Amino acid sequence: METFALAAISLTIATSLLIKQRKDHLHRSYAFFCLILACERGAFFLFGITEGEFWRISHALGMAALAPLLVLFFRNLIGEHEALLSKKIFWYVFAGACCTALFFLLFMESQHPAEFVIYGFAASVLGLCFTALIRSTVGAEGARKKRLWYVLIAVVIWGLLSMSDILQQAGYAMPALSEIGATALVYLMLIIIVYPKLPELYEIMARAGIIFFLILFVAGIFYAVARAFGTLSSLPDFNLVVMASFIIVIFIDPVKLLMKRAVSHVFFDGRVAFTSLFALEDELEKEKSLFLEEMARGLAHEIRNPLGSIKGAAQYLKAGADAGESEQLLGVITEEVDRLGNVVSRFLTYANPYVINAKPHDMNMLLERAIDLIRRDHFPESIIIEKDLAPDLPHVNLDEEQFMQVIFNIILNALEAMPEGGVLTVSSALREEEGSLSVDLTIEDTGAGISKDNMRKLFKPFFTTKKGGTGLGLAICRKIVTEHGGYMNVTSQSGKGTAFHIILPVG
Repeated sequence: METFALAAISLTIATSLLIKQRKDHLHRSYAFFCLILACERGAFFLFGITEGEFWRISHALGMAALAPLLVLFFRNLIGEHEALLSKKIFWYVFAGACCTALFFLLFMESQHPAEFVIYGFAASVLGLCFTALIRSTVGAEGARKKRLWYVLIAVVIWGLLSMSDILQQAGYAMPALSEIGATALVYLMLIIIVYPKLPELYEIMARAGIIFFLILFVAGIFYAVARAFGTLSSLPDFNLVVMASFIIVIFIDPVKLLMKRAVSHVFFDGRVAFTSLFALEDELEKEKSLFLEEMARGLAHEIRNPLGSIKGAAQYLKAGADAGESEQLLGVITEEVDRLGNVVSRFLTYANPYVINAKPHDMNMLLERAIDLIRRDHFPESIIIEKDLAPDLPHVNLDEEQFMQVIFNIILNALEAMPEGGVLTVSSALREEEGSLSVDLTIEDTGAGISKDNMRKLFKPFFTTKKGGTGLGLAICRKIVTEHGGYMNVTSQSGKGTAFHIILPVG
């Protein structure tokens, strides 16, 4: 059953990656590796049941085909700079796989020699990739080093679990754990390559933990239903139920995606039909935002014209007013008209499509300039600025004026969050995500933090906790960053402060 589960999960992973049509080499190489692994493990499982010669040959040829695909995947994961995984080495392994497959076909009647050559070749290629992984992990830096360390630790754990198979063959009473370990390794590798924004081990484990609890939940439901309509003696083995639950949980996403595409092509746009009832509110919020953008120009025009007339009349009356009360009331009218005019202007800024005049810029220089400008304008003496700017950052293509607006807005918000003083930390770092580089700008304060309820509304238009605020500042910031091909993340802890992360691609 464990072999079948590994085959099914490998097929699921391959299907999901191929359906999403990711163009990068890492995802495609892993998809094809999992596809061949699914075929090889499936053939091995069927050979164990039927002992058919066809499945034996399929298993052997699959083992041979896995070797060059494993080298190709590790070459994309580690990088082409690794000498042990150069293009020449790949072609050597490919030629070796062809020769090994041919040798097996010629001498497959001599079962043990033929299988020894197949397994020996696969083991040697696995050792080559493991050595290259160790070399690259030692020489890596930053987030890439962490990611490779996680892969290395996972491979070592799988290797230790595989020793149980050898001990079982030697006559020791031990369960064979290699297939279970391989299943966990295959899925963990998927998390690491698909979610490169999860740099820490606890985040990766949290992702895997969610899947684990879903599996237990599905298994629990099965046992509850089976117990209600059967007897304890008729219930299947717990391991079988857990592995079946694992397959069901992993299969949900690719099957849902396939059905969504089929429904969209045949009947209608299936996006809403396949949206969870619990997520419909978010979908409605997106629709509201799109509608807001469409009606913005007409609404602003209808508001601005009367406001201009009101302000002009109030200023004319104010110039000829004698009584102090009348002059004060007319002043209030003028101020409120100005405030509404500012709201309309920011509304248009949010709703209008941006024209990006992008040029290569040094992110650190922009941060230094923004901090210098803010310091000149009544900067609170009770706030300390700490800078942690990574040296030699590559230039980023961005519109200087628009991006300075983003920096100003976030820094000013941070200053307002610390009315009694605190520390404002501005940092920059280089990140590697899915083989591409990006610059991470972080602006962090030590203010009161943001509540969980407000965090969900933070980027919604017109949401604000400030007196007299328009609630469009952060919405505009996120839109500008998105138009530049980047994204924003916010983390906050009550009583400890808030950190805004702006990630922009390099090149």
